[in-house]
This record gives sequence, C-alpha cells and structure tokens, in this order.
Amino acid sequence: MIDQNVLRLTAFLCLLCLVAGAENLYPKRRRSLPRRQRWPANLGVLLVGQLAARLLAPIAPVALAALLRERGMGLGAFLALPAWVEFGAALLALDLGIYGQHVAMHRVRTLWLFHRMHHADVDLDASTALRFHPVEILLSLWYKLALILALAPSPASVLAFEILLNGCAMFNHANLALPQRLDRWLRLLVVTPDMHRVHHSTDMREANTNYGFNFPWWDRLFTTYTPQPAKGHESMSIGLNIFRDAKYSSLLWLLRLPFVK
Repeated sequence: MIDQNVLRLTAFLCLLCLVAGAENLYPKRRRSLPRRQRWPANLGVLLVGQLAARLLAPIAPVALAALLRERGMGLGAFLALPAWVEFGAALLALDLGIYGQHVAMHRVRTLWLFHRMHHADVDLDASTALRFHPVEILLSLWYKLALILALAPSPASVLAFEILLNGCAMFNHANLALPQRLDRWLRLLVVTPDMHRVHHSTDMREANTNYGFNFPWWDRLFTTYTPQPAKGHESMSIGLNIFRDAKYSSLLWLLRLPFVK
C-alpha cells in the first residue's frame, strides 16, 4: 500500500509542475517581479511552515481520522452512512469549514495580520498558493484537526480533501488565461483563476469576497461572491498597497510581515 505522505507529495509535485508549466505557456497577466525573485521565498516559507507543523502538531489529519475510525468514535461512525455518501458529505463539510476559516482570517484583526502575508504577493501564480505564514499554517492545521474531531470523516475522504485542497489552490492562484466560456462553465463546479484573482485585488472591497478554495458555491450562498474585478483582470492591481516594495518578497521579510506596523 502506498504511504499517504508519498502519495500527497507526489500529487503536489506533479500538480505544481503542471500548473506552473501551463501558466508559463498561457499567462493571463504580465509579471511585476520575475519568478526567480519570488519563488525561492514563497517555497522557503512553505518549508518553514511544514517544519513547524511537524514539530508542533500532535498528529496528522489523516492519522487522526484513522484513529477515530478505528475506535468507532465521532459523528461519522454514529451516522453509519453508505461509504460514497459519507465520502462526498465529508468533502463538502471540510470545504465549508475551510471557507469559514478563510472568512475569519480576513475579519479577525489578529488573524489578518498573519494572513496578509499571503495577500502581500504583488503577483499571483502557483507559488502564491504555497505562501502562508508558519503561524497561519499551524492555526489552520489545529483548526482542521478540530473539524476532524467533530466530524470523524473517513481517512480516505480526509486524504482526498488534502490533495484536492492543494491542487485547487495551485490551480485557482495560477496566472493562467482560460477562455471566457470555459471559465464561465468551470466556476459552476470549482473556483477558477479568474474567480480567485478578484480576492487578491488591492481594493479591499473585492479582496473581502470570493473566499472559496475548492468549491464556488459557498460564496454565492453567503453573498460573498464578486464575478469580476472592476478594473478588469489585466488592469487590476494585485497585493496590498502598503507592501509594494520588492524587498518584501524576501523570505526574511515574509516572516516579519505580520509584525510590521
């Protein structure tokens, strides 16, 4: 049986190469900074965050789900739904939980100070999907563990959700030009690059919308959906107005950003 960590890492690397290649062939916007100036820091902060998670998280999400299932604990075991129903319901419930977390990251001041590092990227591409402060990564992991404790989903559904979340995040952060007709149909099922790009606008009225990562339905349901940026995708400004200088793209500055006044 394939180790779940090997499976996740393989899926991550394959999807990262696929998305990075696609956005290089079909870019939507001209870059403000070259990849060689942004990617090392964006990948570096991911490594720091993963190291912190390994050291400070009590258990991995899939392992916790397996432990709960083995002991017959939690809502999943109590409901005893058919496997396919439970699998789909778990994906929806976990995605809704992540949507709620994302809204909180914007609306709670302390959380926003850490989340704004993600929004300070002046370009949007696959590497932005990996750019989260280590403190936010830890908070997100503990929150996800709490969701799993409450829902007790199957280990397979948690593993599928983790892979889906990583893959969709890289896809919808991509600097990728999709045909308008394709985008219009795709965003009925999944968050597209054009849909999520609105969320990274320097106009905070737009940035405080389109919170979804995987599925687009929550934004429509909770009236946080903005179809298109007011200035258009090619003319809109990405990032935060207070962090425009190129120096903020270094790894040291990314780690310091939550504490900059």
